[in-house]
Amino acid sequence: MHDEPDLVANAANFSALLAPQLPDINWLGFYFLQGNELILGPFQGKPACVRIPITRGVCGAAVTNRQTQVIADVHAFPGHIACDIASRSELVVPLYAGQEIVGVLDIDSPHMDRFSPSDVETVESLAREFCSLQYGE
Repeated sequence: MHDEPDLVANAANFSALLAPQLPDINWLGFYFLQGNELILGPFQGKPACVRIPITRGVCGAAVTNRQTQVIADVHAFPGHIACDIASRSELVVPLYAGQEIVGVLDIDSPHMDRFSPSDVETVESLAREFCSLQYGE
């Protein structure tokens, strides 16, 4: 990523590198903000929802609340969007270029309450590093 400026190429390699490092997940990928929608970017897992309004779902909540979302049971989350019905818990980290949200890193698991505080800290740190390398922050 240090010498590659292309967002899609870097997000693809980042998701391919990170997904196998996290046990018990069934989806990991990027959504990039365009207007009032999150648009699917590179990912690892089954086909996913292509467009998510920022007013819906866990990914939308991460954007509108400007904070990481850790959802122990997605079926109890109002407005959850079920792209894969096997998903039971979710971690969504906002991505920033400076103070501007540019997207989210979304991770799903087929296990309830999969994401520990340590997982959250690690993924947030990696997301910051991705943004730093990609956007020069």
